Amino acid sequence: MTTAAPVRDLGADRVRLTDVAAQTDRVLAALPSPGRRTPGQRAEAAAAHDAARRLRARFMAAYADHVYDELTAGRTRHLRVDELAEAAADEFPGLAPTSGQLARERSRDQSDQEGLEIDQGIFLRAVLRSERSGRHLMAAMLRPTARARRLLPEFRRTGVLVTEAVRLERRDGVARLTMCRQDNLNAEDEQQVDDMETAVDLALLDPAVRVGLVRGGEMSHPRYRGRRVFSAGIDLKAISAGRISLTGFLLRRELGYLHKLVRGVADDDPDRWLPPAQKPWVAAVDSFAIGGGCQLLLVFDHVLAASDAYLSLPAAREGIVPGAGNLRLGRIAGARLSRQVILGGRRIRATEPDARLLVDEVVAPEEMDEAVERSLAALSGDAVVANRRMLNVAEEPLDALREYLAEFALEQALRIHAGDVIDKVGRFAGRSA
Repeated sequence: MTTAAPVRDLGADRVRLTDVAAQTDRVLAALPSPGRRTPGQRAEAAAAHDAARRLRARFMAAYADHVYDELTAGRTRHLRVDELAEAAADEFPGLAPTSGQLARERSRDQSDQEGLEIDQGIFLRAVLRSERSGRHLMAAMLRPTARARRLLPEFRRTGVLVTEAVRLERRDGVARLTMCRQDNLNAEDEQQVDDMETAVDLALLDPAVRVGLVRGGEMSHPRYRGRRVFSAGIDLKAISAGRISLTGFLLRRELGYLHKLVRGVADDDPDRWLPPAQKPWVAAVDSFAIGGGCQLLLVFDHVLAASDAYLSLPAAREGIVPGAGNLRLGRIAGARLSRQVILGGRRIRATEPDARLLVDEVVAPEEMDEAVERSLAALSGDAVVANRRMLNVAEEPLDALREYLAEFALEQALRIHAGDVIDKVGRFAGRSA
């Protein structure tokens, strides 16, 4: 005897979701701000959040595709993750935090936030878990940003883009992208992610570009003054100050410019039958590639490192998930080394034998410029783009990345608001100050 599937009533469930979320808001409004709550008040807030979040998870498990279709007009609108989450808050009250709620949240330090982005994580996990809706969202994130579209005519004319965090220069068919946060060792924040995605879009859209290069510029930071640095990873002070968001940094970075480095930028032409425009990319590591900087290396076609450089993914020390590094590092370097680096915090120096699993070529610091030019020339062949496309299809199937990022959406939202992370980044910010 088979059991009939439970009858769902979207209208009734929608009303119930709104009512439960409103009750949760009333409970929280009657309490002090999160950083000033007693243990008993924290338990009361956690119970209210838990009740609403269980209902949100059930709602999305039942209606994810219906919700996504309603928000995107039957998948005819291509909303980015931040736009999609904001639309969900407007059209399905109680499903995700509103823009006003998030603005109030982000005006506070991380230690005094409610963790409303966890609700965005629940919503986006369900969307990405759906093959139909998740693939559409990923395709939307491969489109060029509005900022890049606006800047493209000028870049094609001059071959130069200068922003707060990066400088992009087209020279001899090469898009030379230099990360130039001189005072903070190219630590990543939301401005850097925006500037990087804009630069990557321009390099991919410009037909005069054959190959791209990403390298760190010379620093003004006292410890590395006058030296090139690749990247110090995520800006822990920005986390502590509440300026690292789920949709504006953590997911945008993975679904935006990192994914574009792998799969290219999608054309807005609905009748285009050719694959997205792709280019090969070279990374040149001077001094170090820490955290997000090391994650970057996992999507490049050729990685150079100076012999005095080192690589690390200090996820265990920071308490967060290193983007898609857990997906890619094991494939590239093997399960044992991946666990040593991600779980154990192992630092790998460029001269170690294991570094050759992550780096293609190691040269003396004074030989880096010449080695970079050799690598760029080697990737300029006519068949390189087609073959790197097929390598990426084989090595990282789209659905494998989609399924990983579905779980990442919630896991990272939970970690970024976890007590141990708040304590760690707060102590780091205090030491830096």
